[in-house]
Amino acid sequence: MGTGALAIVACATFAMAESWDRQPLTGIQQAKRATVGVLQPGDDALRQSGKAHFVMRGTALHLRDGFILTARHVAEQDETGRRALAKQITVLTTDLDEVSATLVGVNAFLDLAVYRLPEDMSARLPNVSVAENDPDPGDEVFTVGYPLGWGPAMAFGRIGNPGTFLPTVDTRLFQIDLSVCAGNSGGGLFNIKGELIGIMHAMIQTTSDRGEQPCSPLAFASPGALVHRVASALINGEQPGFSKLGTALTAVRIGTRWRVAVAEANGPARDGGVQKGDLLLAIDTTEIADGAQLKNYLIERTVPGQRVAIRVLREGKEHVLHVILGKA
Repeated sequence: MGTGALAIVACATFAMAESWDRQPLTGIQQAKRATVGVLQPGDDALRQSGKAHFVMRGTALHLRDGFILTARHVAEQDETGRRALAKQITVLTTDLDEVSATLVGVNAFLDLAVYRLPEDMSARLPNVSVAENDPDPGDEVFTVGYPLGWGPAMAFGRIGNPGTFLPTVDTRLFQIDLSVCAGNSGGGLFNIKGELIGIMHAMIQTTSDRGEQPCSPLAFASPGALVHRVASALINGEQPGFSKLGTALTAVRIGTRWRVAVAEANGPARDGGVQKGDLLLAIDTTEIADGAQLKNYLIERTVPGQRVAIRVLREGKEHVLHVILGKA
């Protein structure tokens, strides 16, 4: 592999792990049947000429009742020189049914798009169960999708860091130890039971050689519980509400340790008594070490209007302040 600048690329995955041979097939089979490929537009002529040639631009997952999820960037297409979200996409099931799906809603915050299949298709694809708990580092996981435009392919690996961040979305991501390639963005990430724990989002590409296919051993997925919350809101015709504290943060070094400090306090934070220069120690009972951790707590564990306790260090003394969160 060549060397080059670090690049973040829409991802996917293809690998095998022998340890999974002992696992029951039911969860894997369900996940496979619930997975569909998002067809690359413009290949009709190839198929109609008698060549069974299907090219996938990405992956989607049937969540329930005819609603499918995919990554927003998978559903974008070029329109008069700009990238636009497709109002309709064409998907291919594992039974080789080619079906058109209509846009229901999108959330750029999570890079998520929801589409709906025709009514007669909803009963032909299995619904997916969403795991109640986050995975732990080392947990075995698998994904199904269309790496490099073909599949469905199945990949097996383990959770690495379940709380990492990339500049491509505002939420935390699961880092997964999998061999990944472009094309599986939008596919589901599943635990050993076949429960959904995430949606494949990106990979880190560490080579810039133009002749090489974009692949990597590092994959990233959006957390399944958050995906389900956002998707459910979109299905109900709503946009999910996220909490706003109203602080701009900066990193400061106290002795040898870096801490997070308030650079500016506005809105809810200011009304609750938070001041510029306060060192942020904790929100409720969760200690805060950096701004990403605070953002993650607000996104996943609070709702607008909720009252939270903010513990700060001010002029050498700890204070507990109570803030009513606003809406982002």
